[in-house]
Amino acid sequence: MGANNKRSVGPPALAKRASSGGSASKNQDVIRRLSWVIAAISVHLEELRYFWGKALGISGPQWMILMALAEIDQDDGVPVNVVSKKLHVDSSFVTTQSKLLEKKGFIRRKPSTEDARIVLMSLTDRTYKQLASLASQQEALNEFIFETFDDRELDELTDKLAVLQTRLEKACLKLVLDI
Repeated sequence: MGANNKRSVGPPALAKRASSGGSASKNQDVIRRLSWVIAAISVHLEELRYFWGKALGISGPQWMILMALAEIDQDDGVPVNVVSKKLHVDSSFVTTQSKLLEKKGFIRRKPSTEDARIVLMSLTDRTYKQLASLASQQEALNEFIFETFDDRELDELTDKLAVLQTRLEKACLKLVLDI
């Protein structure tokens, strides 16, 4: 089969062939391209998570739990359900992984004084030291990644992506409710 005889299959190809070729079609092409770019960014971010996790001897998802705790803990500990919401994962996953991280000495888990059913997690001093030892390497990498953006552009991009995230969450709910 020659290069000219290749056929695209699947919903995007079908939608592309079915479109009228006007500005709406161009918009759909841009949306598809954006979706692929975001998917590729997600893959690369996942690779970075696994790299940083490996540097500490843990998995990429465990690294993300540490990063969530580092960001949101105010010295009182963070409930499992708060971390699971931040990471968009089931709380049972965070519970299982946090127990493994506790065994390795990365986090502390303790029952809440207000409700013993709630487990509060926090980073250990050892973990803070290990994260600090990686900080300059992370900063250098971030400078490389984001060197083409000034602060204003980075803020605008982040704001637009946050809006897109919210719209995608609503779209998922809409699909579930409409089906």
